[in-house]
Amino acid sequence: MNLRLTWVQPEDLLGHELRQASEDGRDARALAARWAAAGGRPAPETAGASVAPRPDLRPLAEELLDTLASLPTPLSDSEPTPLPEIQKLTAPHTVSPAGPLPDCGFPRAAQGTRGFGSGAPGPVRVSGRGGVGESDALRNRLHAAWLGRAAGCLLGKPVEKLPLSAIRALARATGNWPLSTWFTARGVPPELLAAHPWNRRSAPTSLAENIDGMPEDDDLNYPLLNLLLLQRYGRDFSTADVARLWLDELPAGRTFTAERVAYRNLLDGIEPPLTAVHRNPFREWIGAQIRADVHGWTHPGDPVAAAEQAYRDATLTHTANGVYGAMFVAATLATAATGTADVHQALAEGLAVIPPRSRLSQAVRRGIGLARTAHSEGADFDTVVDRLHAELGGYHWVHAVPNAALLAAALTHADGDFTRSICAAVSGGWDTDSNGATAGSVAGLLAGHPDRLPERWTSPLKNRLATSVPSFDGIGFDTLAELTHLEAVRP
Repeated sequence: MNLRLTWVQPEDLLGHELRQASEDGRDARALAARWAAAGGRPAPETAGASVAPRPDLRPLAEELLDTLASLPTPLSDSEPTPLPEIQKLTAPHTVSPAGPLPDCGFPRAAQGTRGFGSGAPGPVRVSGRGGVGESDALRNRLHAAWLGRAAGCLLGKPVEKLPLSAIRALARATGNWPLSTWFTARGVPPELLAAHPWNRRSAPTSLAENIDGMPEDDDLNYPLLNLLLLQRYGRDFSTADVARLWLDELPAGRTFTAERVAYRNLLDGIEPPLTAVHRNPFREWIGAQIRADVHGWTHPGDPVAAAEQAYRDATLTHTANGVYGAMFVAATLATAATGTADVHQALAEGLAVIPPRSRLSQAVRRGIGLARTAHSEGADFDTVVDRLHAELGGYHWVHAVPNAALLAAALTHADGDFTRSICAAVSGGWDTDSNGATAGSVAGLLAGHPDRLPERWTSPLKNRLATSVPSFDGIGFDTLAELTHLEAVRP
């Protein structure tokens, strides 16, 4: 039998859970020794399944996974998952003990001034009763955000899973470094392509010479699903509603990492929020973060509500830092969607809704600080990337912590410019298509109108999105903007 089920086999999950334990402070040394003594291998570096199947180790892996789940983590106080505990940590009076944010160039009033439950007034939320001009402006911003998300994702697709050195070498071989346009195989020496092949699934649709509309990608599938979620269940949807929608509309084969584990758990009769924790070592990876855009887009001026909505989505599959990544992105986008904030204010509002002592918050602040320093000194973004990889490279390349740091650094260094935002995010490596997508979403909102995005990024998309999400295949980004706008202004 040649079928290998990726991201769900216990013998493949165990190595990832041991890695997760080392990150969240659980003492798993004895369990790791038992696994190694039995012939168990570390987690696969890039793929969802090990090269050589070891079903004989499955019973031991299952036992160790359950034992690992019972170990306490010393980080639980600073990295809680329950929303009330997050709200306590992000209220204004609890921010100061963690220390002030680094001097990242934000206006002081924007630094941690509005957390959950603060009661502080924010920008006025756009409503269906607002002026026609503002309503049209929001629709244009959403159109640019959809296009930006697609373009950034597409830019990162061919180099997903490649090491940073390979990304730089492939781009330099065609004179495309610093990165400023699509990757291409034209002109790349054959020996370089042999050493660093493009992502095999993406190259046929995402290299410059092959682009013909926006191909399917999970970074676009999830915004479509969340648009359906709001249409079907409204703003007050529950985490169980997210699960129902997935079972109805999302093919299992289009899920990966934490989403696939949660999907499996649902089919096994496990209900949320246990779906996020049962034998799920990917619960702090980037999956929930790539699902956050619609939550931010539909709450212009209300980052707290956007983050709370993203939380209800994220906890189907993620905990702690995996949830914070989604909340951070949703709040950042909600602020950018107003049309009145710059990228630095948007990022500050994103930080204000997540626990300040969490690893994700600290990493984001580190990325922002490095980028601000590099920008002020005229240093190129590569210096920022090298520092982040040196400091955060111990995490898996799909983990939320390093990717959120890179995203924030890229957006900060680009200072709102669309091309520089998506190119910086992708050129930094790690989860290239996901980071490019979110950077494009933020920068698209800041641009404010699809006509303000460079044509080289939007024309190849041909206003056409491929997807396996029912009823959306072939849809145009203009139509998606209209549908999203309806949810944003719904009373």
